[in-house]
Amino acid sequence: MSSERFRTIWPNEDGETVGIVDQTRLPHRLELATLASLADAAHAIRAMQVRGAPLIGATAAYGLALAMRDDPSDEHLREACERLLATRPTAVNLRWALERMAKALAPIDPARRAAAAFAEAAAVAEEDVAINAAIGDHGLALIEQIAANKTPGEPVNVLTHCNAGWLATVDWGTATAPIYKAQAKGIPVHVWVDETRPRNQGASLTAWELGFHGVDHTVIVDNAGGHVMQHGMVDLCIVGTDRTTASGDVGNKIGTYLKALAAEDNGVPFYVALPSPTIDFSIDDGVAEIPIEQRDGREVSHIAGATAEGEVVEVQLTPADSRVANYAFDVTPARLVSGLITERGVIEASKDAIAAAFPERAGAVAAAAE
Repeated sequence: MSSERFRTIWPNEDGETVGIVDQTRLPHRLELATLASLADAAHAIRAMQVRGAPLIGATAAYGLALAMRDDPSDEHLREACERLLATRPTAVNLRWALERMAKALAPIDPARRAAAAFAEAAAVAEEDVAINAAIGDHGLALIEQIAANKTPGEPVNVLTHCNAGWLATVDWGTATAPIYKAQAKGIPVHVWVDETRPRNQGASLTAWELGFHGVDHTVIVDNAGGHVMQHGMVDLCIVGTDRTTASGDVGNKIGTYLKALAAEDNGVPFYVALPSPTIDFSIDDGVAEIPIEQRDGREVSHIAGATAEGEVVEVQLTPADSRVANYAFDVTPARLVSGLITERGVIEASKDAIAAAFPERAGAVAAAAE
C-alpha cells in the first residue's frame, strides 16, 4: 500500500499553470501533465486526460482561470465558457462549474479577474474534496451494517463500474470513498472491478487506484457482473454518476443500467454515490432528456496495452470495414436505485427526497422556471 497521497489537479507553484495526472497514461505509467492555457484545459477534458464528472468540473474551473490570465475581458469570459462547455455534453458538473465561475467573475473588474478566477477554482476543488469525504462517511455506514452480519475477517464484497474513485474527482472519489473509509477503520473489503469497456476505466484506473492504496480487488469482464451477483458473491453495488435528474434517474458510464438490472434480479442493493453538483434539477426524465455522448468509434475498434517488454501499443480488435457505435453513457431508472449516497446522507432516489435534501438548489431552479 502506498503512503503517498496527492490530488488529481492542483495549481502549480509558478502561479501561472495547473498540474494534472494524465489519466491516458495509466495504468502502465504515472505521468503528470501541465495545463498552461484554455486550449490545454479543453483538450485535457475532451481527450480524457481528466475524466469523471467532478474532476471535469474542477478542470473547467481552472481552465477558465487560465483563460482569464491571458485575456480577462467580458468577451473572452463568454467565449471561454462556451469553448469549455462544448468539450463533454453529459457531465452536468461541467456546466455547473462554468456557471458558478462566470457568476463570480462577471461583476469583478477585469484587472482583478485572473486572481479571483484562480481563487474560485481552488474553492471548487476544495468543496469537491469535502463533498466526497462526506459521501465516504455516509457510505461507510452501509458497509458497516453489512460487515456486522459477517463472520469476523470475512470481507464485504462491493461491485463497482467504471471509475468513480479519486481519479474521477479531486480526491477521495465518490463510489470509492466509502471503501477507503472502511479500509481506514480496518473493515475487510473486497471490490469486484468491472473492466468497463470500451475505455476500460475499471481495469485500468479503478484497479490501479485500489492497488495503489492496498485495497483487495478482482478485475472481471463487464458481462461477469450478473454471474457473481447470482452466486451470492456481491453484498452491494456502488457506482458513480455523471448526471442525475431531479427525479433520481441516473446517467452513468455505459453498462451501469445492466448492472442495476442484475442487482434488482438478485436482491443486491444498488447504490449511487451522488455529489450534489451532479444533480440536474432542470430535467426529470433521464432516458428522454440526458444527452448521451457518442464518442469516437476507435475507442471500441482499438485497444491499448503493454507488451512483455513494457512497450505500450495499440491494436485493432474489429474487422477494418465493420461499423462501430460508441455510446458512452446509459440511464438507470430511479426505480432500480436502492439509494443515493450524498454529502447530506443516504436518500431515496425520488423527486421529493432529492428536493428535501437540497432545497436551495431545487428552489432556485423552480424559481428560474417561473
